[in-house]
Amino acid sequence: MTPHNSSQVEEEFIEAKNYWELEKLYVDLGLAKGKSLTPVEKKFLRGLLCGFSPAEIASTVYQSRSSSTVRVYLSNGLYKYIEEMLTNQAGHFIKVKNWSRVTQLLEKAGYKKARVQLEPLGNQLKIDIRQDIASIDMRSVPREDWGEAPDVSLFYGRVTELSQIEQWIVGERCRLVMILGMSGVGKTAFSAKLAEQLKDKFECVIWRSLNLNLSPDILLNQLIQILSPKQELNLTESFLSRISQLIDCLRSSRCLIILDNFDSILYNQYIGLDVLDELSIQQSLAQLSTKNSSAYILPQISYCQGYEIYGEILRRVGDSQHQSCLIVTSREKPQEISVLEGKFLPVRCLKLTGLSYIESKNILQAKGLMTSQDEECKSLINWYAGNPLFIKLVATAIEELFGGSINNFLEQGTVVFGDIRAILDRQFNRLSSLEKLIMYWLALNQDLVSVRKLQKDFFPRVSQRLILEAIELLQKRSLIEKKAANFSQIPVLMEYIGEQLIEENLQMIGETEGSLLMSYTILEHKIKNYIREMRQKSHSLE
Repeated sequence: MTPHNSSQVEEEFIEAKNYWELEKLYVDLGLAKGKSLTPVEKKFLRGLLCGFSPAEIASTVYQSRSSSTVRVYLSNGLYKYIEEMLTNQAGHFIKVKNWSRVTQLLEKAGYKKARVQLEPLGNQLKIDIRQDIASIDMRSVPREDWGEAPDVSLFYGRVTELSQIEQWIVGERCRLVMILGMSGVGKTAFSAKLAEQLKDKFECVIWRSLNLNLSPDILLNQLIQILSPKQELNLTESFLSRISQLIDCLRSSRCLIILDNFDSILYNQYIGLDVLDELSIQQSLAQLSTKNSSAYILPQISYCQGYEIYGEILRRVGDSQHQSCLIVTSREKPQEISVLEGKFLPVRCLKLTGLSYIESKNILQAKGLMTSQDEECKSLINWYAGNPLFIKLVATAIEELFGGSINNFLEQGTVVFGDIRAILDRQFNRLSSLEKLIMYWLALNQDLVSVRKLQKDFFPRVSQRLILEAIELLQKRSLIEKKAANFSQIPVLMEYIGEQLIEENLQMIGETEGSLLMSYTILEHKIKNYIREMRQKSHSLE
């Protein structure tokens, strides 16, 4: 490739001389190199000083989208000369990690001209502001497109989690981070707060919610246009080609992209026939006790039709080398994250759990409830495991139905109702029958349970493989809590499962003589007594 006009070699990006001590830089870098910079090296240096990325320099100089030639010149030449020059000046090694750091390092080293000069004018001082508005590079100004991001001016807690992910993204340069958690735990607000906290460390911040059924076609077009506005968008190009364009953008600029509500494009895909799927829980018990368990197939967490390319986006962003970061929030973990994540890898996953007592109490106070009685507040917060949305919903109900009295609400005993029940219904109804059976079993065996114990004691008998796969699915769906190698459920979910059992039992009484569930002694009063005992036990441990 040759420049589109070789006579312009010394003229391209010449506006850099208005802001930088170019001649001094040429000389100092020549000393570090051992001989003078070539005209092409000088040109690429000026491009960097004007804020152009390697891809944009290639587009300007060669009229090409391929930046490989420019990157080779930079990596094998200019970056090394700059490192050598600055290291000699500083007395310790200085690394040029990416193109965007060049201007920061050189400005710190004193190669940038002062923008304000003071000149005598009679008895006054004339202020010469060296700013040419027409030549200001707007790309040096952080670009922010917050889309549907919520207002997080009122935000509670999460100091440890925010610090941990900031370390992952800023300190360890993670490329892909998933924030996982059950409904209502605050993933959206948390990611918005995180983005707000990190925005000054990125050149561009983009927020998008997949709750609006944002197709991959529209998303890719939007991201490319925002990140590379000068790049001509070819709508006829394939998805894979546009993903490659996106990766180039993520390499050229340090960008932070947030995709919220990723689970809205996920669904359960059954490979083959899952005979459990259409059966009621009682029929499932009978089938499982008499059939070969190898006939039962659990679902895979997959993508809704037309959204499969999102999986490829996750894979490419997590697998490709670049300087940006993609944050994804979801109730369920897709397969791509499971494959790519690791404690010392550039793809990480953080599972959000409930807020602490103090943070949850702050929500109650903000909702206008009297919180002077610590025991009442602790009981209420414990029931809902510090889930921010659940606490907000129940606080409204307490205010409207119980005159603001937490004690009156606690005495009536019902925990799962209204919008809280609807939220849990949506998550529970996504489960296969075997997953539901395990959730029932865990609810009635609330001491911490290991996978091995579940495989050994679970009734009816099911293959160890299916038990292991079902537990893995439930954890990916954020419906069970893990402590070391053991599993349990949060109290509100345990009570929801208990009510499901009661309703199932009542339905069976009217449908089946003898009632299969009754034969297993799962009776309403025993379930309620058991739940009451578990409440008292959990309170005594506080």
